Amino acid sequence: MFKLQENGTNTKKEIIAGLTTFLTMVYVVVVNPIILQDAGVPFDQVFTATIIATIIGTLWMALMANYPIAIAPGMGMNAYFAYSVVGSHGGITYATAFSAVFVAGLIFIALSLTPFREKLIIAIPDNLKHGITAGIGLFIAFIGLRQTGIIADHPTNLVALGDLHSPGALLALGGLAITITLMVLRVNGALFIGMLITSIIAYLTGQLEITKIVSAPSLPEGLIISNPFAAIGDVIQHNLYAVVFSFLLVTIFDTTGTMIAVAQQAGLMKGKTMPRARQALLADSIAATAGSIFGTSPTSAYIESSTGVAAGGRTGLTTVVVAALFAVAAFFGPLVGAVSGLPAITAPALIIVGCLMMESVAKITWNELDEAFPAFLIILSMPLTSSIATGIALGFISYPLLKVVRGKFREVHPLVYVFAVLFFYQLAFLPH
Repeated sequence: MFKLQENGTNTKKEIIAGLTTFLTMVYVVVVNPIILQDAGVPFDQVFTATIIATIIGTLWMALMANYPIAIAPGMGMNAYFAYSVVGSHGGITYATAFSAVFVAGLIFIALSLTPFREKLIIAIPDNLKHGITAGIGLFIAFIGLRQTGIIADHPTNLVALGDLHSPGALLALGGLAITITLMVLRVNGALFIGMLITSIIAYLTGQLEITKIVSAPSLPEGLIISNPFAAIGDVIQHNLYAVVFSFLLVTIFDTTGTMIAVAQQAGLMKGKTMPRARQALLADSIAATAGSIFGTSPTSAYIESSTGVAAGGRTGLTTVVVAALFAVAAFFGPLVGAVSGLPAITAPALIIVGCLMMESVAKITWNELDEAFPAFLIILSMPLTSSIATGIALGFISYPLLKVVRGKFREVHPLVYVFAVLFFYQLAFLPH
C-alpha cells in the first residue's frame, strides 16, 4: 500500500521516522490549547480538538497522498485567532471565530480541487509571502516573552524588560537556554525534550503541581459548529470576510511551501511538480474544516516532518505512526493541562518557533525598496498592532501602490489589486 521498496525504505525506518516526527511536533498539544485558552476556549476542548484535527489530516496525508508529512494546528494562526479575531470585529466570541475558520476550510477544500490554487500562489509576490512568515514569527516570539514576564508593559515605552528575578522569568530563561542548546546540537525532539526538562525543574522547585496524569479525552463544549449554514451566516452577519481571507491566505502559503520543502528533502518531487499534490492539499483543508467543528484553529503541514524524513521516512507509513502516537497522547490531558498552566514551560517553544520563522527575512529583496518596504510593513506591524490581519493588509495595500509609482504596475498580478482594494475597504470601513 505504501510502496516501501519502491521508495527505498522499510518498516523499521518508517516507524523510527514517525516517532522522530512525533517527538518534534508533539509540543503542539501543549502550546495550542494555551494560546486558544486565552480566547476563552476550554483547555480540554482545544486539547482534544487539536488531536482530532491532527489525526484526520495526518491520516489523510498518509492513506490518500502517501507522504511523510504531518498535519496539525499551525503556530501563528492560533495566535491570530486568539489575539486578533476573538473580542475584536464587534466583540465576536470564539464560537463565531470558529465559523470563520470553518468557512475558510470549505473554501480551501474548493481551491484544492481546482487550478485556482496554483494561480493564487503565483499571484502573491514572494516578498509578501516572506514578510508574512517573518512577521508571524516575530509576533509569536513576542507573545512568548510577554507570557513569562520577561517583557512587561510600560506606561510610556509600551513595553520594557520585566522582572528577571521572578520565578516565572527565571524558569522561562532556564528552559529557553536548555531548549536552544538542544536545538543547536540538533537533538531530535528538542522542543519537546526542552519542555519536559523544564517541567521537571518546575516540579522540583514547587512551581508545578501534578495531581492526575491520565483520563479519557473529552469535548466539554461538544461540537462547536453543528450547523454549516449557521456558520456561514455568522461570517456574513459579522463581516468576517477579511478574517476568512487571512486564515485562507496564510494557510495556503504555509502549507504549500512546507509540503514542497519536505517533498524535495525526501526526493519525492518530479521536476518542479509534486505528485498527488491535490490529495496532499486536501489533507490540510479537510483537517482545518474538521478541526473548527471540534474547536481548534486552522491546521498546516508541519516543517517538523523534515526530521522524520531525515530519519529515513519516505512514505505515508511514517505519518500513520505519527497519527497513532497522537491518539495515545489524547489520554494524557490532565498532565498536559497541568504543564500548560505554567507559561514558562511552553514559552521557550514559542520563542524558538518564532526565531525559525524569521528565516524568511533573508529571502526578502532588500535592495529593491518597492519590494522590501511592503514586507517591512508586514513584519513591523504584526507584533506592534497584535494583529496578523492588519500586517497582511498593510503589505497588500502598499505593494501595488509602490509598483504604480515606479511605473511597474504591469508586474502586479490583477488579483493583488483586487486584494488591495478589499484590504483598504476593511481597514477604512470595517472593525479591526
